[in-house]
Amino acid sequence: MTQPRDFYTSQINLHTTQLKKLRQKLVTSSMMRLAVFIAIIAGIYFGYESTQIIIGSILIGIALFLFLITRHSKLSYHRDKYQKLIAINQLELDILDGKEVTLASGEEFIDPLHPFAQDVDLYGERSFFQHINRTAIASGKQKLAQLLGANDTTRIKEKQEAIQDLKDRAVWRQEFSAIAALVKTTTSIQVIKDWLQNYKSFTTAKTKYIPIIVTIISVTLLFLVFTELAPMSLLVIWLFVGLTITGTYLKKINVLYNYIGKSKDTFDQYHRLIENIEETTFTSSLLKEKRAIIYNEQQKASKIVKELASILNALDQRNNMLFGFLGNGFLLWDVYQCYRIERWIEKYDEDVEAWFDVIAFFDAYNSLANYAFNRPSYCYPEITEGKTVIEAKALGHPMLNPEKRVDNDVKIDKEQFFIITGANMAGKSTFLRTISLQIIMANSGLPVCAEMCKYRPIKLYTSMRTTDSLSDDSSYFFSELTQLKRIVDALKTEEYFIILDEILKGTNSKDKAEGSRKFVEKLVKATATGIIATHDLSLCEIAEEIPSVKNRYFDAQIINDELYFDYTFKDGICQNMNASFLLTKMEII
Repeated sequence: MTQPRDFYTSQINLHTTQLKKLRQKLVTSSMMRLAVFIAIIAGIYFGYESTQIIIGSILIGIALFLFLITRHSKLSYHRDKYQKLIAINQLELDILDGKEVTLASGEEFIDPLHPFAQDVDLYGERSFFQHINRTAIASGKQKLAQLLGANDTTRIKEKQEAIQDLKDRAVWRQEFSAIAALVKTTTSIQVIKDWLQNYKSFTTAKTKYIPIIVTIISVTLLFLVFTELAPMSLLVIWLFVGLTITGTYLKKINVLYNYIGKSKDTFDQYHRLIENIEETTFTSSLLKEKRAIIYNEQQKASKIVKELASILNALDQRNNMLFGFLGNGFLLWDVYQCYRIERWIEKYDEDVEAWFDVIAFFDAYNSLANYAFNRPSYCYPEITEGKTVIEAKALGHPMLNPEKRVDNDVKIDKEQFFIITGANMAGKSTFLRTISLQIIMANSGLPVCAEMCKYRPIKLYTSMRTTDSLSDDSSYFFSELTQLKRIVDALKTEEYFIILDEILKGTNSKDKAEGSRKFVEKLVKATATGIIATHDLSLCEIAEEIPSVKNRYFDAQIINDELYFDYTFKDGICQNMNASFLLTKMEII
């Protein structure tokens, strides 16, 4: 199997070579356009006495010039795509090398009321979302955030298969991401969807024939003038007649162009993304299901979206001063393109949302697959239906340095509750977040940071990082009680894995101990599965009374007057605390 570093290096070399060739073609293309422009001027200058030569030079010259512009645009597009592909691979190499890189943090998805996101740093700076995110479009970014925070325990095997399917298509994934990255978004996808669904047409079925009639008359007059059977003045008069007709629609044309014109690049790129999906035969059922939304025997969404992109590009020619003047005078160009756009909207506006959602899905799953590709040593949890919820060998936190990280074996059965004690900085909170991320990753279909893992799907609920709210006049203690109440209410309807870290910190130690004990007892009665970390050793007494409660700990040792942590998960109750030692060591007391 190709190692990630070798793959990224080879792709950079390949795309760099292709980029050099394209740049040479672009230079040649620019020179050819200049030559055609000079030829047009020369034809007009030297043929000033012949109407045929002038008209012929202009028509042939414009046709050649437009062809070269189209060709140059395609070359420029491929150049930009290769530059993106090089950047994509260089980013992965920089991350593998531990360099500082800027990735979207997803801080806009932070929600204090989410069942677990804030406690496990799912979104925000140095979050798991930032760690995994490689999405190229805004809707894909939103989809990825949704997938990670969904708490969805359904179809996990299908999710795993989809990620594995895409993981093995690294070249395809990068091609998709490069195309998506070229989308110059000035209007959000949601705004485009809403606008399409609410748009009211100003053209009618009869409008189609007006540009056709004007074009026929224009071609006829052009032929008559070219053959000197009619004066040039007649053609000029007809030009202004056409411009006057266009002017009657101008206000409505401008409104349509101002809205739909901003999404021209989006549709131009999205048809390429859809085409990439259509042309690929996936093996996983989930990806096949998504592909079927955009491709069937009756229609290919890529062709339909490309049709609109082509129309929008045609309408955009109004910004070319010469073509806009002649096209609207002789062909009613803008009127005809608006008619085509409105008929497209009437026919396909309800399909656009589903097609765009498929693109967002693949963009998000590309990030998940890229994460799996970069971590070949991770394992996909074996999904079971037995009594064990989590059984893992060498389970570690996926965001810690593998060379320094200490992995632990863990097994927790359904309706078991672990009470974890331990010295300060011994690894309790890190372990809680490790378990939390294992559940989040497993539910998302991702491989987890372990040598082996068996997992019985379960939803997650945590209370580890409660904050007060001055704006809501909410104290720290009340905020924590509110979160605990949400946990109790959630357990009434569904099964959850509960993770708690030093609860009831906002009250006195005696009240805290008694309240914590009663809360854990209530969770056990509710047949909850989970973990609570605490410094209160009296809480460990519950294990003597309730068989489903187990004591585990992380400890610290003082060796040669230095504090030593092994970060190893052990059975029993911690007896070594370090607060007094640290206060003395740091000369605080």
